[in-house]
Amino acid sequence: MNITLLRRFVAVASEDLHFPRAAKTLDIPLASLYTSIDKLEAEVGHPLFTRNKAGWTLTPAGKLLLIEAKRQIAHAPAPAAKQVAPAGGKAKASKGKGRAPVVKGEPKPFKKRQGR
Repeated sequence: MNITLLRRFVAVASEDLHFPRAAKTLDIPLASLYTSIDKLEAEVGHPLFTRNKAGWTLTPAGKLLLIEAKRQIAHAPAPAAKQVAPAGGKAKASKGKGRAPVVKGEPKPFKKRQGR
């Protein structure tokens, strides 16, 4: 199982089964979180969450996976930090004129002709 999918599953389960709050905590889009949970459910072969009037609840398969996921996350290496592009440097200025040379007697390119 993919460790990223397990981390997302544990985040949802630990955030009182609240998907938007878990997505905000993980700093990912909500749709991406739903997709991750769907992939995990397909891999496991059982639904992990059920929806009722009170909200979301974990299924028995979800409860078992939560215990296993926490164990796998604890033994997994820490995720690599995101690389940040180094700051500095100037934006390059254009060396050319930026458009075709003007031919005498022809209208400028991309310019409307003047009406008479």
